[in-house]
Amino acid sequence: MLSDYDGTVLLVSHDRDFIDRIATTTVALEGGGRIIVHAGGWSDYAPKRQLTEVEARAAAKPAARPAEVKTAAKPKGLSFTERHRLEELPGEIDRITSEIDKLQGLLADPELFTREPVKFAKATEALTERQSRLDAAEEEWLSLAEKAEAAG
Repeated sequence: MLSDYDGTVLLVSHDRDFIDRIATTTVALEGGGRIIVHAGGWSDYAPKRQLTEVEARAAAKPAARPAEVKTAAKPKGLSFTERHRLEELPGEIDRITSEIDKLQGLLADPELFTREPVKFAKATEALTERQSRLDAAEEEWLSLAEKAEAAG
């Protein structure tokens, strides 16, 4: 009955086979406030999910080591560059958020996947990249704000 339905249905299920048979788009909650929109069912999304987790772990490890070295080697106060970066990050976060909103608006079109699959794929990829950049910018801002507050 669902596969013959011409409209849009929001379906939540743990049955991966059922999702594969019915879904044309998968919206995955990745954690940390990240939402990934991916064309197809679970089998189409699962390989990307594994790649994303591997990339996330790889990105987290190198980022943690230099931060530890920097805090050990530098005094507590912010450098000129860090103060400047702290001041410009809110604008960058707003800009990235605006880009994410535009991409989500584009992807909200239920016919986009069937009408323009290449555009849908590019928009999905761009949304994922922007969400990663937003997460990184927010973490950087929080780290610099904490450092500034600790310095007094």
